[in-house]
Amino acid sequence: MRTKRAWFRVGRFAVIAVLLVITWSCSAGSNLQAKDKKNEVDPNDCTCRLFQFLDDSRGGKLDGFYALGDVYQDPKSGEEFRHVFKVEYDRGKAFGRLKIYVRAVGKMSAQQLSTYTPQQIYDFGESDLEKFVKTDCGQYGKAGDLYLQPNEDGPLATSPITEEARKRYDSFLCQYVLPALQKK
Repeated sequence: MRTKRAWFRVGRFAVIAVLLVITWSCSAGSNLQAKDKKNEVDPNDCTCRLFQFLDDSRGGKLDGFYALGDVYQDPKSGEEFRHVFKVEYDRGKAFGRLKIYVRAVGKMSAQQLSTYTPQQIYDFGESDLEKFVKTDCGQYGKAGDLYLQPNEDGPLATSPITEEARKRYDSFLCQYVLPALQKK
């Protein structure tokens, strides 16, 4: 009889221990969720605004949108060039939802800019200067983001995402790509 009582007591302690473990794991899970909330992305972030705009206005898909960018001076040659962008977006992709290709063309006159479409101007540039790949909202450089640039006149290759690359991405997206899309 004592053995049955002893097993009954051990069984009660096992049930209590299991319940404590379940309670502890549930509370630990809610603590983990609270930590994730601290890492939420600013809704005014340009990437988030672009994703939201494309999801709402274009059904989450954008194929081959072209936009003109800034005029800049090449530090080596002193010549002036214009950035031109090709943008692709697909919210259905788990990786690389947003792709921004950057090319440069020689500075164009006002007449040339009105004669040619941004796609034609993009095609005048023979090769991509850089490519930004963004997977999720938030600052450029998070896990899943890629930065590609040519190595010694070669094809685009993965490069580290530096602070300069982040600034270029933000500048291109906020000043040229997003306004051009919203204007259309």
